[in-house]
Amino acid sequence: MGHVLAIIFPVFGLIAAGYLCRRIGVLGPASAAELNRFVVWLALPAMLFQNLAKADFASLLQPGFIATYAVAGLGLFAIVLLWQRRCGQSMADASVTALAGAYPNAGYMGFPLTLLLYGDASLVPTTIASMLVVCVMFGLAIVCIEAARQAGQGRVHAWLPRVCLSLLKNPLIAAPLAGGVLAALDWRLPQAADQLLNLLAAAASPCALVSLGLFLASRSGTALHAEQAIRADDSHATRSAWQLTAIKLVLMPALTWLLAVWVFALPAPLWQIAVILAALPTGTGPYMLADMYRRDGLVTARTVLFSTLASTVTLALLIHWLPRA
Repeated sequence: MGHVLAIIFPVFGLIAAGYLCRRIGVLGPASAAELNRFVVWLALPAMLFQNLAKADFASLLQPGFIATYAVAGLGLFAIVLLWQRRCGQSMADASVTALAGAYPNAGYMGFPLTLLLYGDASLVPTTIASMLVVCVMFGLAIVCIEAARQAGQGRVHAWLPRVCLSLLKNPLIAAPLAGGVLAALDWRLPQAADQLLNLLAAAASPCALVSLGLFLASRSGTALHAEQAIRADDSHATRSAWQLTAIKLVLMPALTWLLAVWVFALPAPLWQIAVILAALPTGTGPYMLADMYRRDGLVTARTVLFSTLASTVTLALLIHWLPRA
């Protein structure tokens, strides 16, 4: 297990560093939001852009990998959504809950972890997975919420273009799309621009992990205790968060493995990368969506916290098992 610890310690060590810096007051209350903005608007878009712009365009056409990741993620999203609707949740709340159960933290944790495991060969598949999560799954959740808000008003043509435009304005969507265009046209950036992007991209992984630790500290600290004090169904929220954590850390990677190996017959290490990415904890996207639409964010915040903590064990076991598979 020594090699496993050597792989996961840098990833979770940076998360822990951010968490501790916030809890002991080294970084202030605004640090999580500000560092997250740097990651979302500069560092991570630079990494995604470079990964696609420098890739051989043929390497981006991986229908088996795309189908595996899309069917597993969107399939679980649909199952949780329908189950929550059956349990009486509104479409908006059910969409946020479903996203929390199927939204892997591919952008923040996927790149550093798969890079340590598989080197540069992991960059393109991880970029594809990140785009599927951010573009397709997150976008689908927004469409479901907007459709529920506009139900019965017959104005799909009015709000759907706005939703699509807002998605295209997202730098995590626009940057890889622009990189893909450059790869398709076989264009190369000037050396000066390439060096600038190299510096930004190098900051993406460490800053993203520290930002995640800051977020977890802020959600497990005074803000979360305030929510606990005014909610009577606190135990229900905790139980729901643990259920979503089990779906995310156990069911999703198991389903991905079945699809990758037995349905689409992906070669190693491609199927292993798919399983590792599917086994990542829930990202912060569902909580951001809940906050954006003023939905209850308690369950999603706890799912991010619980799944991140539990993934220290599940990912270690998975990485230990993969070489034997």
